[in-house]
Formats: sequence, structure tokens, C-alpha cells
Amino acid sequence: NNQRRPKSRQPCIATMDNTPLSNREHRRKAAASRRSASKDTGNGSGTTSGGPSRDVDYHAHQTPERRPAPQQQRQPLEGNLLSSLSQALTNIDKHNNDYFSGPGGGESSNGPRHNDSQTITFSSPNNDKTSHNTERKLFYKLPPPPSQFSSYLKFSRPSLNFLLAFTACYLLVLICCYPMISYSNVDILPTDDDFAKGGKHHIKRGASFEHIRGRKQFIKASRAVTDKLGTLKERAIVWEEEAKLKAQRGAVEWQEAEKEIIDSIAGGTIGRKDGEDAKRASSLLENAVKDFEGKLSEMEQEDEKRKASANTGGHDHWIDSLESWDKEFIEDKNAIKAVSMSIANKGKTPGFMVLGMHRSGTSMLSGLLVKGFGYETGGPLIGASFDNEKGFYERIDVVLQNDEFMGAQNTGWSWNVIDYEPEKALQHKQQGRITFKEGKKALAFLNNHQKTLPYLQKDPRMCIALPTWLNLLDDKPAIVFTYRHPLEVALSLKHREKSFTIEHGLRLWIIYNMRALQNSVGLCRVFSTNEAVFKDPMKEVQRIQNELTGKCRVIPPPTHEISSDVVDAFVDPKLQHNKKEREAEEQKLGILKDFGEGCVAREFESDFGEDTADRKAENELYLMAMRVFCDLESGWAYREDYEWPDLVHWQRPTRIN
Repeated sequence: NNQRRPKSRQPCIATMDNTPLSNREHRRKAAASRRSASKDTGNGSGTTSGGPSRDVDYHAHQTPERRPAPQQQRQPLEGNLLSSLSQALTNIDKHNNDYFSGPGGGESSNGPRHNDSQTITFSSPNNDKTSHNTERKLFYKLPPPPSQFSSYLKFSRPSLNFLLAFTACYLLVLICCYPMISYSNVDILPTDDDFAKGGKHHIKRGASFEHIRGRKQFIKASRAVTDKLGTLKERAIVWEEEAKLKAQRGAVEWQEAEKEIIDSIAGGTIGRKDGEDAKRASSLLENAVKDFEGKLSEMEQEDEKRKASANTGGHDHWIDSLESWDKEFIEDKNAIKAVSMSIANKGKTPGFMVLGMHRSGTSMLSGLLVKGFGYETGGPLIGASFDNEKGFYERIDVVLQNDEFMGAQNTGWSWNVIDYEPEKALQHKQQGRITFKEGKKALAFLNNHQKTLPYLQKDPRMCIALPTWLNLLDDKPAIVFTYRHPLEVALSLKHREKSFTIEHGLRLWIIYNMRALQNSVGLCRVFSTNEAVFKDPMKEVQRIQNELTGKCRVIPPPTHEISSDVVDAFVDPKLQHNKKEREAEEQKLGILKDFGEGCVAREFESDFGEDTADRKAENELYLMAMRVFCDLESGWAYREDYEWPDLVHWQRPTRIN
């Protein structure tokens, strides 16, 4: 029954060291055992109370020869240890079962179900001599029982953020779809009879989207963008026209055009059959060809200089690249500006035509409008000549195309012009009897919707061929009509055309003015006279421009007021002085007929004798022309029901020269 009190709270475990001891150690331990036994016997107690803790050899009283073998001694110790562990595990399981037993265990669910300390006993089922029990008192505190939802399912911060975001998105979708969910697009709910009879749902197509917030604003904005930028088809047309214009900018094409003009002039005539007009037109076009060749040679010289500098190594190709890039950028910028301007000018008249008889001051009026306000004529233009130093402002392609129209009907600008039929010219174009090569170039300019400037088209032949061109133009132009005294026109033509007579000039004056007014019926017209331009050019031209912009809704020009410098450059004071002198001399002549309101027909000098048939024919035509002139002055001739002289059935006393 030797049992020692452990020094600490840990259970006392016997020594399991079975290593053999030396004789000296056996003797020492045996002596120690005897001393301790004597002390215990003397005190009458089997255990020591206090004192140092020692390890006791319970086999010291046995003789060495009687000690059991190490294997025999190890087996009971191992068995004791295993049994003690098994008992401890059994006690732990019992303790847990009591703790989680719940209200049925007789204890309150909220109160403590266990003590703060628990004693676990390790026992050894062995002999009484060797058996001993070791107790160890353990102190511990278990965690509180789970009583919250978070103990079973834990929510971290990312999971909570995800749930909040999902909830917000779901609510947003419900709010957006609420109008469609709350609005019913069924006018009358179908019944079973409707389905039995093959009836259809009474549902409006797209009705669910009529009450969506912002739908009307979206439709309004889309329509505004469409109206401003145009539809896709219109923009495609604009892009196509822009590509065509870029393709026509080559210098080679201009050179070929000039050659074709010269060939056509050399092979045919522009006017009378004797070919004198062709020679004169050739001389007028030579100047334009020379100017073009001069510019072309300058461009070639610049290219040669660049090549030479490149060969010497002094040329910087980056400069050329930047210049070409800037040029393309400017062209694209101008193209965008042209498109925006064309959209802004949508619904307005793109330009106008100046109508009037040859030698009636149409060139001077056109020059004042172009130089003074910036109206666009395009090109190439017929150059200046001895009889018109300021220029004609007539496009070569338009002039040649009008001559082709007239030539196909055996007419010209000065012969058989009254027999021209506009409908027949269109038939010739459709049948291929005319090439219409020059007309395509002219229409590319007149029908160009990207022009930012209003165009000005001037050719006296347009008085005759205007109905033909109106069928080829996309937009109807405005008309500026001007006229001059018939005798002045006839004398000017006679001075320029050596084979002309006064009678011939008077006849052409009546036909051109008659056709100009008849063919322009229904168009917006502005009327003027050569005398008004001479009398006060700045005031008259400004009035014409104001009526074109305000009355006829022509696209406004860049300049709104003409300067005195432009007027002084175009109106020669000598011409005004000569006109005044001529009027003073006419006042001395006799009066052939007075038409009233200060309009009289005075006598004039003639190449024929007084009693000859030619002289009589000249007087008859002169009086016809003066009657028309006086009606133009009074405004009576501008009426649609005005009766013009019947030159077709007029019987001349003798054959015309």
C-alpha cells in the first residue's frame, strides 16, 4: 500500500522503465526502501505527509533472482494503461451526452448543465497488492451553446455586398418594366366563344411600348436628326456626287476636253453655215487653251524641281507627306461644310440663268453679279475678245451643247432659230442622235447639290433651248431677264458680223425676247434693262440681287452688297458717254411712229435705198420690234396672253439676204 501524493495536479504514473540496474544501485535503493519503511512504521501511517517526492521501487524487497522477466513485467503495465484510457474516453462520452441532453435531462435549457470542474479517475483492474487508483482533477470551461442563426450559416462582407447588389438590380428591372406590366394592350378580352369561332386576339401591335417613358422624346429627336441630316439614301446620293466630282478634277481630263473643243470647232460651225462664227469662236478659245497650257507647264516645272532636289538629297519627303495630308484634310473639311450647307440650303433655289438677246448687255450684267456678289459660274469659260474685253461669262460646255441641240434640227443661233423644238431635242438625246457629252459636264455642275454658292448660268442660246434644259435639271432655276433697244442690238450685230443686215438683227431680237419670256413662264423672274444698268449700275444690280434672294429664294451669295470698285471696273465711262451722245443725235431724227407714253420709233440710217423692197422690209421689222420694246417698257409684254408678232407667216417683200 505504498502510495505517494503527487507533487502536482497531474496523476502519478508508475515507472515503466524495465532496464536492468547495477548491484550498487540495487543496494542503494534497497537501503532507501528500508529507511522509508521504518519511518512509516514508526509513525503508524502508510503515507508520508509532506517531504520531497521520490520514486519508489516496489520490487526492491524481492531478491534479484526472484524478479520477473522484463516481458512479464511490461504486460500488466500496458494493460493498465489501455484500460485507464478506455475508462477516460467512456467518462468523456457520458459527460457530453449529459451536456447535450436538453430539457429532458431535468435541467433548465438556459442554466448550466455541468460543473466547472470534473474529476477523471484512472483505475487498474489488477491485484490488490499492485493495484492503485490515480485521480486527476481537470478544470475547464466549454463554449456557450449555439443560439443564433449566424452560428449555423455565416455571412461574410463580400456575400452581403453581392446580395445587396442583386436586390438593387432586380428592383431596377421591375421599375423599368412596370409600365409594360401595368398597361394592358388588349382592347377587349377574348372569350371562349371567340376562340371556338376562330377569333383572334384583339391586341394592338406595339401597343405595349406606347406608354414607355421617353418614347415620344426619342421619336421626336430621331425625326429631327433625319430631317437635318437626311435619310441614308440622300446621304448615299451626296457621297456619290462627291466621288464623281473628285474623279473629274484630273488635269488629263481637262486637257482632253480642250482638245475635243478645238476638234469640234474645226470640224463644224457655231452659227452661220459660212463658218465665220467657228473661226471667231476658235480665236476666243485659243486664249483659254493658252492659259490652261501655261498653268500646266508651271505645274510640270514645279514637279521637275522637286525631282531634282530629291536626286540631290536635299528634298524632305516628310514635307510632301504633310502637305498632301493637309490638302486631303482641307478637302474633307470642305466636303463636310458643303454637306452641312447643302442641308441648310435645302428647299432654296440653287441658282439662276441670265436670259437676253446677244449684244444686250448680258455679259456686263453677269460680270457685275459674279464679281460683285460672288455667284459661281464654274468653268471653263469663253475668254475675252475684241468685242467683249471683260469676258462673256459663258461656259464652253453649255454653249457647245446648245449648238449640238440646234445643229441636229438644222438650226443655229442666228439662222432658222424660230424652228427649234425643245421636245425634239430630248428625243434626239434619247435616240442617240446627239452625244450629249458636253451636256453631262454642264449637268454635273448645275445639278451638284453640294455647292455652297448659288450658280449663275449665262448663254443667250438659253432663250431658245431653256425648255430642253428644264427637263434635265433637278431644281428649277430663277430667271434674270434683260433687254436692250432693238436698233442698238441690230447695229451692234451688223458691226460685228460683216454679213449681217439690220433686218436680220431685228428679226433675231424679236425671236430671242419672245422665246425668253414664253419659255420662262412659271419660273421666278427678275426683270431689268440695259439702260437701267448703265444709268445707275450699283443701284440696279443691288436691286436684282435683293429680289433673287428675297423674292425667288435663291441661295444667298457670300457678299450682300456690291462695291463701287467692281462697278468702276466693269462699266466703262466711255460707253456711257457714247450712249448719251447717240441719244442726243437720235433726238434730231424724225419720228416714224409714236407708240405712246414717250416711246417712239425714230428714223435710222440704212444701206438700202428709200424706195427699195429691202428698205421697206427693214422698216416693217423695225416697227414690229419697237412695238414689242414699248410693251416691254410698259410691262404689257410680260403678260402670258400677250400677242407677239407672227414672224412665221410674215411675208417679206423680197428674199432675205
